[in-house]
Amino acid sequence: MSTQTLVIATNNAHKLEEIGAILAPLGIVVESGATHGFGDVEETGTTFAANALLKAQAGFRASGLPTLADDSGLAVDALDGAPGVYSARYAGASATDADNNAKLLQALAGNDQRGAAFHCAMALVVPSGAVPAAIANDWTGGELPEGGHYFIVEGQVRGRILTAHQGSGGFGYDPLFYTPVFDKTFGELASEDKNSISHRAEALKHLVTLLSALYPTPSATI
Repeated sequence: MSTQTLVIATNNAHKLEEIGAILAPLGIVVESGATHGFGDVEETGTTFAANALLKAQAGFRASGLPTLADDSGLAVDALDGAPGVYSARYAGASATDADNNAKLLQALAGNDQRGAAFHCAMALVVPSGAVPAAIANDWTGGELPEGGHYFIVEGQVRGRILTAHQGSGGFGYDPLFYTPVFDKTFGELASEDKNSISHRAEALKHLVTLLSALYPTPSATI
């Protein structure tokens, strides 16, 4: 196993690929939670950060390795922040991306106020003492009762929800989420363009110092 291995506590292949691509310049090799027997975790938290920590703790317990978990979703201004933490199950527990998108379009039908943001919280759990205290103390986090130290970072990207799908790339709400940065939806963007501005990329940028302390790599940025 590579000494540069970081377990990603997800069984979502799209998220694993996206996070792996963003972290590649740091020389970090990502592994799925499934590789270590990690299953789905019930997301009982009321915030993205709480849910991310639940998943990261479970992944760390299963693997014993530094583990990163993401919880993210779409917050629409006109819907008072919905679907929020329920983004993946907005149209029901077994909802598909198509189901969730259809419900969102229905909820916004006739509404010109379509501002929205993708939010992401990431929790990183590492063995206690793995990050020097001088660095660890600068971050939101703390010790876990069962062992390990956690860190929380967040990121977001703003845009607006279109009235119809554009593009077939990405996943989730990407074909409906328009970003003025590229004048396209996330569903139309090449992966490298999306990964340069996404909510996950913004969250991961906050982790560079911590990850560099965990994994000795040549100078690199994301």
